[in-house]
Amino acid sequence: MLELLLAVLSGSAAAGIRIALPLLVIGLLSGSNAWANVPLLNRVSPPIVMGVLVSWSLIEVFASKNRLGQRVLQLVQLSLSPVVGALMGMTIAQATEVSPWLIGILGGVGGLLALVLQLVQVGWFYRLQGLPLWVVFVQDALCVCLVLFAFDAPKQGGIIALLLLWLAIRSAQAWQRWQKQDVRLSTSPALNRVADQSSHLHDRH
Repeated sequence: MLELLLAVLSGSAAAGIRIALPLLVIGLLSGSNAWANVPLLNRVSPPIVMGVLVSWSLIEVFASKNRLGQRVLQLVQLSLSPVVGALMGMTIAQATEVSPWLIGILGGVGGLLALVLQLVQVGWFYRLQGLPLWVVFVQDALCVCLVLFAFDAPKQGGIIALLLLWLAIRSAQAWQRWQKQDVRLSTSPALNRVADQSSHLHDRH
């Protein structure tokens, strides 16, 4: 059970980085039964799914290399990452003999994890005014590795997903400190002006 949870976290973490690329990797790994175990996608013709995922994966890979492309992608990924994360979690859970209600719970956990990781990326994008190029390349490689780990090495993939979640928590704490510092810096000039005016009035009297 623990290994299944780690596998779900690994696959869902990939959906928190990219949305089309993880599903494309699953389809390529499945061979002739591409996306047969993926909810929603198994109701659509595989050639259509392949065309859409390949097209959007290429957009993700190339558009993420510049600031404008990152901004556009984040708008789409932020809205779809919970859905894709849930699909990844449910797909991995269905590969084992577990109860349907547990599949739904694991899908919900995967969707939440994907949303949290995507929110962290958006936060760093606005904090740094755009993600560095080397970070984007790391994201692409990490996304593919997490999907592969979810099926072949769930323990390692789950540990990486937990580390990403830990980084997300640390990032939230750092943002709170930076926000407090920004507030102090923005209010200190006003306080200085008030103090100067008070001192001038005191000198006149």
